[in-house]
Amino acid sequence: MSGSAGDYWKANIRLVSILLAIWFVVSYLFGIILVDVLNQIQIGGVGLGFWFAQQGSIFTFLILIFVYAKKMNALDRKFNVHED
Repeated sequence: MSGSAGDYWKANIRLVSILLAIWFVVSYLFGIILVDVLNQIQIGGVGLGFWFAQQGSIFTFLILIFVYAKKMNALDRKFNVHED
């Protein structure tokens, strides 16, 4: 192993924390708190705040799943705990 198990879990928790913070910003702040401000920007005739509330948080969540998988594969290789 290239580092200790503690270092691996610290890196894992840091990654998860960052991704959850991004999801929080997109879903809660953009979709609820800042919806009126963002609705002043129109995309395809729909306010940006409405879009974040209806679609943006879901798309962001899906993207974060793929980012997490890619980053965790790299982290597993770095700490030599990968399965392949």
